[in-house]
Amino acid sequence: MQFAITPLTTGPAAAPNLTAAGMMAGRLPPVDKAAEAPAPFSDLLTDAVGQVNQLESQARTAIDGLITGSGVDVHQAMIATQKASMSFELALAVRNKAVQAYQQVIGMQF
Repeated sequence: MQFAITPLTTGPAAAPNLTAAGMMAGRLPPVDKAAEAPAPFSDLLTDAVGQVNQLESQARTAIDGLITGSGVDVHQAMIATQKASMSFELALAVRNKAVQAYQQVIGMQF
């Protein structure tokens, strides 16, 4: 099986402001102001928990399909449960580190 590789455009036509003369003149490529603003930390955590929940739901669906015999293979169910397990363990480790950091900040004396 061969995969198609799309060629990258190179040279000054691809990035006219990234030429040596443009960099020496102090001109940088335009920056999108909307892409500059980082997402709030609470949004990142909410998205991560949502992804963990989605993986757990997929694992539950795969296990139910395996039990009922609706065309789910054993290896698909095992992969889905391992993905859900690993994502939960990662989320738990992040939570533990956040709690530990919070406790350290609370314990500081000013």
